[in-house]
Amino acid sequence: MSEKRIVLKNLREDELKEFMVSIGEKAFRGTQVYSWIFKGAKKFEDMKNIPNSLKEKLAENAEIGNIEVELKLESKIDGTKKYLFLLPDGNIIETVMMDYGDRVTVCVSNQVGCRMGCNFCASTLDGLMRNLEPWEILDQIMKVEEDTGKRVSNIVMMGSGEPLDNFENSKKFLELVNEKNGLNIGYRHITLSTCGIVPRIYELADLELPINLAISLHSPYDVKRAEIMPVAKAYKIEEIVDACRYYLKKTNRRITFEYSLIRGVNDSEKEADAIAALLRGMLCHVNLIPINEIDEKDYKKPDKVFIYKFRDRLEKHKIPATVRISRGADISGACGQLRRKFQNK
Repeated sequence: MSEKRIVLKNLREDELKEFMVSIGEKAFRGTQVYSWIFKGAKKFEDMKNIPNSLKEKLAENAEIGNIEVELKLESKIDGTKKYLFLLPDGNIIETVMMDYGDRVTVCVSNQVGCRMGCNFCASTLDGLMRNLEPWEILDQIMKVEEDTGKRVSNIVMMGSGEPLDNFENSKKFLELVNEKNGLNIGYRHITLSTCGIVPRIYELADLELPINLAISLHSPYDVKRAEIMPVAKAYKIEEIVDACRYYLKKTNRRITFEYSLIRGVNDSEKEADAIAALLRGMLCHVNLIPINEIDEKDYKKPDKVFIYKFRDRLEKHKIPATVRISRGADISGACGQLRRKFQNK
């Protein structure tokens, strides 16, 4: 991809109008082109009411920006769809679509790979290749809508990569996806999940966007947490909780603490009690996630009885808790699994 050619899907509508003016066109042409992009135009020739002279000028200076479906799998258990998308540079990312009947949720990737090093996650095994551009995050949703014919109502930024490690591009993506004449997905329907990069949580809070924040906790103890997720060596749990309280003050949005339950590692009643002490008085809830077992690690999920005992213990302490129902288990639904299997082939 040429350095000078601008990717139009990286622009808000007002920015596209400004771009038109910068290449000697009337601003209204920006609105026309913007409309065609969100009608699914893949090339400038598809834009019927645009003069040929402008199409030629656009072909010289810009490209629309498209990722392509490399592979699609559908779960026979629950209808979850998992996509592998091919990027223009040959990299592969994965995206998951979950249809709950009353809402359609898409889990987007934010980076090619990841450098956070969480021990239970397949995304991080080969490290970080590169950040995704805002349009590459946006286009995952556009391609899912195109493939399924369904409007996406909710987004979770929980796929491969750490959104706050790709902060500027994540921020721009949030602007793009919220555009009235674009996908027009409300901030309250978007959840951003982070390992807990403290300075960025404060920056995100200062934007005062009413998005939902999810924190990967996985242990109430710093030493244990750092064993499970090495990025935790950089920020103490107390620092993360302080940043979350600041986020609450700025947005008044309930925070989710994600907790992957690993048999014999972090699933005791002692841990449940420590979490309750840590989160007491905060507008939050704990999402318990029985670990997705991956071939490269020997972590196992607890028996169901232990999972629900852990939840009940939290609720006894007045901490709202839910157990996440795993979806797409028959199609390598866990983060990074399908991409890794595909690449290893």
